[in-house]
Amino acid sequence: MTTTSDIPEPLIAALRDARHVCVVTGAGVSAESGVPTFREAQVGLWAKYRAEDLATPEAFMADPELIWRWYRWRRDVANEVEPNPGHYALARLAGIVPRLTLVTQNVDNLHQRAGSRNVIEFHGNIFVDRCFADGTEQTADDSLDVPVCPDCGGPLRPGVVWFGEAIPEDALNASWAAAIDCDVFLSVGTSSLVYPAAGLADVAQQNGAVVAEVNPNPTALATGFDFAIGGTSGVVLPELVDFVSL
Repeated sequence: MTTTSDIPEPLIAALRDARHVCVVTGAGVSAESGVPTFREAQVGLWAKYRAEDLATPEAFMADPELIWRWYRWRRDVANEVEPNPGHYALARLAGIVPRLTLVTQNVDNLHQRAGSRNVIEFHGNIFVDRCFADGTEQTADDSLDVPVCPDCGGPLRPGVVWFGEAIPEDALNASWAAAIDCDVFLSVGTSSLVYPAAGLADVAQQNGAVVAEVNPNPTALATGFDFAIGGTSGVVLPELVDFVSL
């Protein structure tokens, strides 16, 4: 088979033969839908803040009302956009290969809205509310500036992983297990700078997987991967999945 694109034929063959595919997605995938990347400059009322200064337990304890206003704005942004062709392509790939594990560093629920199931959310989900005291998932009363836990009366917080917090153990263990077990590993729309997520590709490669990167610009790790495809996920992934399904 000869492709008419820059997608390597050996990668297509590897995906067709794969028993287990592991995919890690980063902020670039959501950015294609219009979700600002986390470290982009804030806009409007938030222009005077750095995202890194708002996404910490200390910031929440100092001014929980401010943090909730910011996260409600971020929720509105995520709700106003739609999944893009890259999101839908991954959902379709899950129906083609025997097993697919999707790990995302994004918190916006777009993979799920595109039809992906059992998504491992490395950094949590912005639409989930958790008790600040014990981390249990709760349902917030959004009529309150700072919603409270119905069990303990303490403040609720957005269900995301903040700076200085550990990745949830279940998500970390499941991601590591998938990276060890997979035959093909795809790193999509991520800078490959944030660990431990960036280390999953190394784990997969050390255990014999074919590793490919899909990114508009090659990352610092790209030269060590088997394949590096220059392009956005919304363009590359639908074409890749079309080839695999032939």
